[in-house]
Amino acid sequence: MSGFDRMGLHPSILSALKKMNFTTPTPIQEKAIPPSLMGQDILGSAQTGTGKTGAFGIPMVQYLLLNPSRNAMVLTPTRELAQQIAEFIRNLTQDNKGIGTSLLIGGTDMKAQVSELRNRPRIIVGTPGRIIDHLEQGNLFLGATEFLVLDETDRMLDMGFEIQLNKIRKFLKPGRQTLLFSATLPPNIKEMAANYLKNPIRIAIGGNAQPVSKIKQEVIRCEGREKLNIVKAELKKREGTVIIFCRTKLGTDGLAQKLKAAGFEARAIHGDLSQGQREVVLQDFRESKFRVLVATDVASRGLDIHHIAHVINYELPQAPEDYIHRVGRTGRAGAEGEALCLLTPEDSEQWRIINRMIDQGAGREGTSGDEGVPPAKKHVNPNPPKPKAEGDKGDGEAKRRRRPRGGRGRKPAAAAS
Repeated sequence: MSGFDRMGLHPSILSALKKMNFTTPTPIQEKAIPPSLMGQDILGSAQTGTGKTGAFGIPMVQYLLLNPSRNAMVLTPTRELAQQIAEFIRNLTQDNKGIGTSLLIGGTDMKAQVSELRNRPRIIVGTPGRIIDHLEQGNLFLGATEFLVLDETDRMLDMGFEIQLNKIRKFLKPGRQTLLFSATLPPNIKEMAANYLKNPIRIAIGGNAQPVSKIKQEVIRCEGREKLNIVKAELKKREGTVIIFCRTKLGTDGLAQKLKAAGFEARAIHGDLSQGQREVVLQDFRESKFRVLVATDVASRGLDIHHIAHVINYELPQAPEDYIHRVGRTGRAGAEGEALCLLTPEDSEQWRIINRMIDQGAGREGTSGDEGVPPAKKHVNPNPPKPKAEGDKGDGEAKRRRRPRGGRGRKPAAAAS
């Protein structure tokens, strides 16, 4: 009997999990599902790639099967994360056609979403901005929504969604069950949890703000001008798919183009691409149609592709918490992974902040911010300039030895008075 079999789940859920090759619960699922099934609120924190979607998706579907007149909603910060959650839920409800799922995100046709809502889906998955659009236009009614999930809540607050979340809460019944998940638990998340949750069960898997332990981290200290050649060399010696993170859209496009020119199968993804373009890029990457994905932080959360073997931080993220989410794109679902970070002298302070956050997540309070730093190695140029031969005066000296342009014997011009 598997761990899921012992949880008292509906037979249709167990059948779907078997079809999805979910045989053993992850630690966050093992701890979060039983109290959720009992109707308790959850405040959960876990490293990325640990199975949080199943931790809230499984008890949510069970709740709807036992309460046919009630609905559920999942709020996420990004379109990509919402799409992947919706796909997971549709797979989980494949034997329960009466539980429809509607995906409400920006960048897609509003009319098509309105048409879906007319079919009265029992599960809504979406981003706060688009949910508000439908609520204000009278397309969406939450009177029967009594199961709420807030996923990647820290990121939603980072992206400025607090006002929208509070607006949405006013449309919900106060007696609902709420599951709040966040990779990190800064003070603003704890304050929000006090407003949204009733006597929640606190669940933490691993230290807050720590990468998954099976991810091997490496740091190379270098100059900015050396980064491109380092990445080329690393791509040649590493095997498997790679995601490279840059800070800006322009930098992402530029690096992808340079890697393509060097013969690597590389494509870029960032916020300037339309939703359709982003979906095509991600689907092609998921199907291994190209090897290297160069991305901004739009892909650092919610991108659940198990075959990503390596993450390279070409540039550090602006938000320290995003480092954890970038690294968490590899080592998914218990697999091993590798993460490389390229650090320039200008990155020193930001790197110290990131490592102080990791140290505190590991319980090393009051540390200097160096304890969590992976062993760094200095990049050595494999093709250093050749030393000048003895007696070689160099370019400057050679110029001084040249004859005047006027030629031999010509007198110099008189100085102007």
